[in-house]
Amino acid sequence: MATTAKTQEVVKLNLYQKLLKIQQEVIGLGKDTRSHSYQYVSGAKVIEHIKPLMNKHGLLLKQEVLNIENSRQDYLTSKGAAKSEILSSVSMKFTWIDTETGERDENMFGALGMNDWEKGLGSALTYAERYFLLKYFHINTDEDDIDNPERKKEMAKQPIADARFQAALKAIANGTFTKEQLTNGFELTPEQIKQLG
Repeated sequence: MATTAKTQEVVKLNLYQKLLKIQQEVIGLGKDTRSHSYQYVSGAKVIEHIKPLMNKHGLLLKQEVLNIENSRQDYLTSKGAAKSEILSSVSMKFTWIDTETGERDENMFGALGMNDWEKGLGSALTYAERYFLLKYFHINTDEDDIDNPERKKEMAKQPIADARFQAALKAIANGTFTKEQLTNGFELTPEQIKQLG
């Protein structure tokens, strides 16, 4: 009697499917940096969460500066001192490259940065990278995001939809999210608590 061997077929993802996997795995990022009177998610935190997923899926993000316009900005500080800085306006192209297939996805992006004479361009490039990634993957950074360490403690927990719960489990498995963030952020059903282990 002949037996047939079952072969396991490996499904290869295309570029957009890989990008979607990254989007599904990053739930939200809390603001971890303060500058003057506002808070924001640092570039280091964004890269810390996105880069391992890029590596896992074999993706590169090529950054090209297409145009730079610098202009001098003269103003008075709040203490009345004269100050001059450089405002750099950059036009960029961010290209996702799938290293397995060679597929590409090109995205135009612009950013501004103002700083001391030699730092304006660096500020604009740092801002562009951080916000391109946040906006491309629709990553929440609001005050009430579950990953925000300064999240209001008195807020009532909300239930979590099963699809988002499953994405959170995957993020926990790959180390980009923790069980504590999930349980602190949401009211889990008994079945979800059982799955969480």
